[in-house]
Amino acid sequence: MFTSSPPSGYVEISGDHSLSLVLLSVFIACLASYTALSLNERVRKNGFFHPALWLLLASFSMGFGIWSMHFIGMSAFSMPMSMHFDLLWTFFSIAPAILASFLAFYLVSRPKHSVLSFALAGVTLGIGIATMHYTGMAAMATNAVYRYHPGLFVLSIVIAVVVSFVALFIFSELRKWMEKWPIKLFTSLLMGLAVSSMHYTGMKAITFFASPSDMAGSHTAHANTNMLIIPIAFGMSFLLILLLFSSVLDRYIDYRISYFDGPTRLPNRRLFEKTLNKPTERCSLAIWHFQNLEQINQSYGYSFGEKVLQQIACTLREAHPGFTDLYRIGTNRFAFLAPSVEPDILVQAMKAIALKWKEPIEIEEKWIELSSVCSVSSVSGTDNPHQLYAEALAVLEYPLLSYEHEVVLFNPSVHSFSFEQEILSGLTRAMKKDELFLVYQPKIMADSHRLAGFEALIRWRHMEHGMLSPGIFIPILEQHHRINELTDWVIDRAARQIAEWEKSGLPNQKIAVNIPGEYVTSPRLKTVLKKTLERYHINPEQLELEITETSVAQSAESAIRAIGSFRAQGFPVALDDFGTGVSSLSFLRQMPITTLKIDKSFVDQVPLSDKDSAILNAIITLGQSLNLHIVIEGVEKAEQVDFLTGTARSLIVQGYYYAKPMVPDELAEWQTHFSAASNAN
Repeated sequence: MFTSSPPSGYVEISGDHSLSLVLLSVFIACLASYTALSLNERVRKNGFFHPALWLLLASFSMGFGIWSMHFIGMSAFSMPMSMHFDLLWTFFSIAPAILASFLAFYLVSRPKHSVLSFALAGVTLGIGIATMHYTGMAAMATNAVYRYHPGLFVLSIVIAVVVSFVALFIFSELRKWMEKWPIKLFTSLLMGLAVSSMHYTGMKAITFFASPSDMAGSHTAHANTNMLIIPIAFGMSFLLILLLFSSVLDRYIDYRISYFDGPTRLPNRRLFEKTLNKPTERCSLAIWHFQNLEQINQSYGYSFGEKVLQQIACTLREAHPGFTDLYRIGTNRFAFLAPSVEPDILVQAMKAIALKWKEPIEIEEKWIELSSVCSVSSVSGTDNPHQLYAEALAVLEYPLLSYEHEVVLFNPSVHSFSFEQEILSGLTRAMKKDELFLVYQPKIMADSHRLAGFEALIRWRHMEHGMLSPGIFIPILEQHHRINELTDWVIDRAARQIAEWEKSGLPNQKIAVNIPGEYVTSPRLKTVLKKTLERYHINPEQLELEITETSVAQSAESAIRAIGSFRAQGFPVALDDFGTGVSSLSFLRQMPITTLKIDKSFVDQVPLSDKDSAILNAIITLGQSLNLHIVIEGVEKAEQVDFLTGTARSLIVQGYYYAKPMVPDELAEWQTHFSAASNAN
């Protein structure tokens, strides 16, 4: 088999390749690679479908592409002898390609990588490509005898292994850039090159011999691959459809998860805000508030309460007028948004709906009486669309409001602004006039006394009420869904501060910013972060995103998916106030976070309390076993620092023991003294 000398009585024959079919085979290899990489991208995402499904589809796509490329490449080959392929061996040859693709993609999709794992993946895929090729060659039936050149035979396998290794390494290490199609295309070309170069090097390694009697009367013929044309054509069509369908399906599911409410299947608050921000000459808004839904939940259980919600949504959906859009914008609130509609028309439509709530509704043989009210507001011309929502809320927060299914139109002389409304109305001014500002609290490596970064904290010097605690205005902004605007401002100011430090000779500074509740899963946050990085030319590693356990528990799958997206972009992600929320250890295992922040309440009694000390030690051990950075908040005493440094290495400490939150000027002076003290130690 591995010799270049012809058998006795045989002569060497040569063949040719059709250039058009050769190019087609290379194109198919690259197309299959592109499809497989696109599908494999979803393996590490916390999507609607299980990652194993994407892994199987990617493996099948790659394996089928390798197989298709081989037999189209064989159909490109012609020689003066007839050839055909054994049907059983031909279809059996696809198995090693699919299996090798599965193992290789599995290895590079794991969370932790090493050069050894990439090498193993490259060897696996390369050997799979070669095995498929030479199994396919064994399926060839012809009167000619063929021999392999040992050097070229080995070289074909080496090429497949090396190029596969390079392609898989680029795919894994540049994963965060794979959303950019030029990078993905380049990687696909490399992987397609691994397949096609192996095939044509393998064909170069083979020499055909035939007896003169068999050659008599023979003419140049292509390999007889007619039986493969239909399955290959069907298969490649399937690959294209699979790529398109999976992409559309994934985007559709993302859209449904992001913009629609689960229990009622109505558009949610995010879509409401997106629609609200669209410019229009006039817009009217009606918000239905159901006061006693929480009481129903407590009395009958949340499962029953969800059915009440669904019944309300169904009634509103059936009754709502055609000129409005219906949304669920809160736990007990539904909104009708009516562009280009006069408020009086909307009021009349809402009064018709109000009649439906005056009679009890029957659910599971229980009669439920609802207490509700509807607020209506309207803006026109150049009015801020947020004013529309604020005025509707002002009606709902009016202290003398009754919940007897009334429809109340906003009246500025009656629904005067409360303190909450003053906070809400003053937010934009405060951000523009620098009434809002950031302070930064240092984070210190406990064992080396080196600076590990800062946490950005918000403060408000109100023009009328003086210095306001975040504990006062943050809940108001959260309740009225204005916290996202403030978060955008905080991200911008923190990034700007990093850029200013860079210019002043303090490179690689890191700042952590808090990301509230449902904003973690908002598509808007991803856009804000991207624009901020571009504006200030900083690296994502310098901006750490802190999220709370509560925000994860509210929508676990969406939050985990969002965190994975942030990590893919290069942002560190910290789980804040660990131990005070309701997330389970299974969520902690699934979340691709980099840092665990332990709440101050676990540190206060350390080391005096043996129980608190044991719990804190256990949490630290758990976090470090998951290869997470550990930040201890609220450290105020030397005894606490001594306990922590004696408990574990590489802990990060944050608290008044080292520094209070400071403005940049104070921080510069503190850093000078701290650096001097650290060098002295």
